[in-house]
Amino acid sequence: MLFSLTLAASLAVSAVQASPLLVKRDGPVKTPTVNDGIILNYALTLEYLERKFYQEGLANYSREAFVAAGFEDPFYDNLKEIYFDEQVHVQFLSEALTGAGITPTNELIYTFGTTNPVDFVTLSSVLEGVGVSAYLGAAKDIMNEDYLTAAGSILAVEARHTSYIRASLGASPFPNPFDTPLGYNKVFSLAGAFITGGSSPVTLPFQAFPALTLQCSQYYYEADRSSVTFSGAFKAAQKFGVAKDTPIYAVFFSGLKKLPVKVRITAGNAGDYKVDRIPAGVSGQTYVVLSKSDTDFSDEKIIAGPAILEVYNKGKAPSKPKAKCH
Repeated sequence: MLFSLTLAASLAVSAVQASPLLVKRDGPVKTPTVNDGIILNYALTLEYLERKFYQEGLANYSREAFVAAGFEDPFYDNLKEIYFDEQVHVQFLSEALTGAGITPTNELIYTFGTTNPVDFVTLSSVLEGVGVSAYLGAAKDIMNEDYLTAAGSILAVEARHTSYIRASLGASPFPNPFDTPLGYNKVFSLAGAFITGGSSPVTLPFQAFPALTLQCSQYYYEADRSSVTFSGAFKAAQKFGVAKDTPIYAVFFSGLKKLPVKVRITAGNAGDYKVDRIPAGVSGQTYVVLSKSDTDFSDEKIIAGPAILEVYNKGKAPSKPKAKCH
């Protein structure tokens, strides 16, 4: 069973700007200032989202439905174990915040948009991958050694979740020698899209980038071979003062690499940004943003993103097109 992360990413609507946890954006996105309390509430926000995701999935799809979709036993029982892990993470982070005299955030309202077990498991892979990237990206900012150790312990478990889910989908459980760290605004631009309501006593200092959408494709992405065309990206960029002759770069975040490629605008009235070839060295769950710079990858230079795509090593992608355009 082969899967498309683009499909799962498309389930995230662009309503992230309305997330009750985010600071309203009234200009370019800025790199936030954080402390351990903010980071713990950031992690708790993600764990609440994951806990609710698995709770709903286990309620919506039976063991028989997963088996019929190709996920044989003990897959359903292992999903319950993952759900249990997320419950424990929520409890641990809530108690850590309370013990430090910091108000913890609470569960919000989420919309995941899955309609069948395959969509659910595919989105699970994406969310777990984003969770790993979130903990990895935050690690450098954690000052308290006990918090850092706890975050590392949770990260290791989330990485095992990711590998198991990917293998269940027929993808490589470890497609890259390194996991990909992501910054706070990038993570919230992805995860916050699933937060559609509720209120929290906590406001986190994060801002969402404008959404970045990939044009539908029936073909799998390969490094050093495949092209990537974006949908509506140039038109959206024009609202921020970007002209046709403004140099814009697609920056691919894969493992510890940040690989910029200058985009071009396709011909015709529907012209949009396109990368003619994904750079070599990209593999696995990959994040791409549009940036005004090919050397400065700070949030202040990003004009849209991230989008998520699954990239195969050159010559390793399935030759048969996907059944549906994703």
